[in-house]
Amino acid sequence: MKNNKFVGAHCSASGGVYNAITNAEAIGAKAFALFTKNQRQWVAKDLDAETIDKFKSMLDASGILPKHILPHDSYLINLGHPEVEKLEKSRTAFIDELQRCEQLGLDRLNFHPGSHLAKVKKSDKENIEIMKPIEDVCLDVIAESINIALDKTHGVSAVLENTAGQGSNLGWRFEHLAHIIDKVEDKSRIGVCIDTCHMFTAGYDIRTRDVYDKTWAEFEKIVGFKYLMGMHINDSKPPLGSHVDRHHSLGKGEIGLDAFRFIMNDERMNDIPLVLETIDETIWKEEIELLYSFVD
Repeated sequence: MKNNKFVGAHCSASGGVYNAITNAEAIGAKAFALFTKNQRQWVAKDLDAETIDKFKSMLDASGILPKHILPHDSYLINLGHPEVEKLEKSRTAFIDELQRCEQLGLDRLNFHPGSHLAKVKKSDKENIEIMKPIEDVCLDVIAESINIALDKTHGVSAVLENTAGQGSNLGWRFEHLAHIIDKVEDKSRIGVCIDTCHMFTAGYDIRTRDVYDKTWAEFEKIVGFKYLMGMHINDSKPPLGSHVDRHHSLGKGEIGLDAFRFIMNDERMNDIPLVLETIDETIWKEEIELLYSFVD
């Protein structure tokens, strides 16, 4: 199989979702990510027909395929929230995000799994299942949230992003992702996005060929490459295993460039969006060119 990589960046959609396409083209991207609404607000006005049509026509003209676009949901959403009212608010917002992707003709939505906030739902306190670890209780709630959302939407896959494991955020261990996937009823609409910075600061090393191969073998065994639907390509300011989420420009952080060279020559990462979220957007064009230059 030939090397078939689609690299881009998380592009601004300010002024209209279609502007993300223009911004992607300006940096030579073959893939991109975007927010379909303001990521720091719960509610946004619905996408109107004119906006949807403009997005689709501009996307068609760009040559970028919908499967190489990785929309991200709002940072406010927590599908594992321990408080019933806030959980319902998150679930409603997540369904809206999936519906927005559906309207735009996009087939996947990237999101952070959720956080237990070191709390447990009141109803669980009267249940023998409280004997379960708090992480497992939260992971079950996240899976239930996904099942509810997928049941109310069509054609868009929910793509779990691994986390650095800051605070009470779950999803930093491959086992967390596998736990959620196992409890999602429609396996055809669940996937994973691996962020290289998050992976590294969660304790998974990828800096040398030996540890790169070992980490990805572990991923295959626990989660499976069949679920890999995207990646965030970031270097890391904090060191290995620090559980701190701070991205860096490629080659300027603790990961270094070799790991990204390995990724660009790894056929398992073919035909999915490889999205930069590095800290200096003024050099995204150069970083995209750098990544393609690694291809043997």
